[in-house]
Amino acid sequence: MSLGEQVAANLPYLRRYARALTGSQSTGDAFVRATLEAALADDELKQSLSAGRVPLYRAFNKVWSSAYLDVEAEEAGMGHEVAVQDRLKRVTPLNRQALLLTTLEDFSAAEAADIMELSQQDVEGMVAEAIEEIDRESSTSVLIIEDEPLISMQLEDLVKSLGHEVCGTAATRTQAQEVVADKTPGLVLADIQLADGSSGLDAVDDILAIDSVPVIFITAYPERLLTGDRPEPTYLVTKPFQEATVRTAISQALFFGSSRPVG
Repeated sequence: MSLGEQVAANLPYLRRYARALTGSQSTGDAFVRATLEAALADDELKQSLSAGRVPLYRAFNKVWSSAYLDVEAEEAGMGHEVAVQDRLKRVTPLNRQALLLTTLEDFSAAEAADIMELSQQDVEGMVAEAIEEIDRESSTSVLIIEDEPLISMQLEDLVKSLGHEVCGTAATRTQAQEVVADKTPGLVLADIQLADGSSGLDAVDDILAIDSVPVIFITAYPERLLTGDRPEPTYLVTKPFQEATVRTAISQALFFGSSRPVG
């Protein structure tokens, strides 16, 4: 696999990380582009990317860290972006980054330390602080769209342990419509492939036609979403999942009060 092909394979995941970190897909993509431009201008940096995801994320981290405050100023006055930046100010950026790297992106603490150019102990401490900060968010009602009963029950238990209520569970698109007809959820956890052959993507689109709510896709088929053929979801958890990953995605989604993740 060529260097270009290797970087291209990792770009959807870097874009997801950039979106979650900055709270804006357009801003996140701007940082990703700046990272690639920096690599093209620096042969040593470009060659380092052949070592995989860690050096790519480390290069991104340098760009983001150096320009973060400038982006805050540039986005002032932009409705949703202003709200996002206001929320970001309540969570320490480095703590947030450490949490995203070790859960959403599934790096080890040692790898995250390499990316952030910090000690592993520092990263582990930041993760603990970030969880405390994010857990201060208010509770909400959650709709779980999942056709595997054991996974659905696992998600129910997890949601409740975080202080949220489950407004309903659905194994099909029709069942999801029935739940939403009675109560619009504040958060949706959705599988893609459902019991009767219906699509979790369609079920989510039904909900988003009623109201803009944060959505987390939990699926064994991430390639169906990370294709570039349609707007990619901000929050995507791959099965089999770690509960810590789902917990982080929930906190992130509620933290941002996400706008439409698909469309």
